Amino acid sequence: MAKSAPQLDWCIVRLSKDLNWWVKETSDTVHWDVDGLSIIDPRQVSHMLELLEPLRDYGFDADLLDAAFISFGIDKDLGKGQVRLTRVNDLLIESEDKLFALPDIMDEETGPYADFLDHVMKLRVKMLNDMYEFEQQLTVDEVEDELREEQNNSLIEGTAVHLYNEVIAILDYVPAGWEVDEDDDKPDAGGEDEFPDIEDHEAEDKEEAEKLKADATLRWDEDDEEKKETGEEESDSEDEETDEEEDEDSRTV
Repeated sequence: MAKSAPQLDWCIVRLSKDLNWWVKETSDTVHWDVDGLSIIDPRQVSHMLELLEPLRDYGFDADLLDAAFISFGIDKDLGKGQVRLTRVNDLLIESEDKLFALPDIMDEETGPYADFLDHVMKLRVKMLNDMYEFEQQLTVDEVEDELREEQNNSLIEGTAVHLYNEVIAILDYVPAGWEVDEDDDKPDAGGEDEFPDIEDHEAEDKEEAEKLKADATLRWDEDDEEKKETGEEESDSEDEETDEEEDEDSRTV
């Protein structure tokens, strides 16, 4: 599928303190404003693709993913947390290379990135309604309103919303009170399996105890016993010396 932004050939990105990447400079200064423009790094791309996988069962359209993101590869490390990226034709979902993904937001309201968000939002809501027995079916409008409120709160606090967080907020969304612990679906076998690490802890405790026993600073009992034995030996030695001196005196007399 043809990509928009044909004049965007390269960009320079910087790593922020929160370990997110932000665009500092682009080859197309006419159509792209780098103020607050974020880019998704390879690690985040991998996680996003992983979360998109379950949506295939609900009709996920990979072409919308392809159109929504512009792929970039690393060209040069500029130092000081900055990297120069060059545009590549590889598809995110097919490439084995580590690619950065810049959401195509030249038209934020009706562009390919907006279409992608709408698509995954509908599929996520459909999947949640299939997974949980809600009293009332969850709607796209409800989810959109909740996520939009969270974004507005971040903006009010002066925090820029990274586009990766915008996507993940949809793919990870679960209504309040319906969050499920990942371990909840694992059967509870009881017995030893209930506390699988107990033997490890016991082994660690024994090892620690041996270390404490070997610690010279904690051997005060043994030191006392040694001192007593040494004292008794010294006392016996003194008594023997005294007896020898008396014998010599008596022979002299």
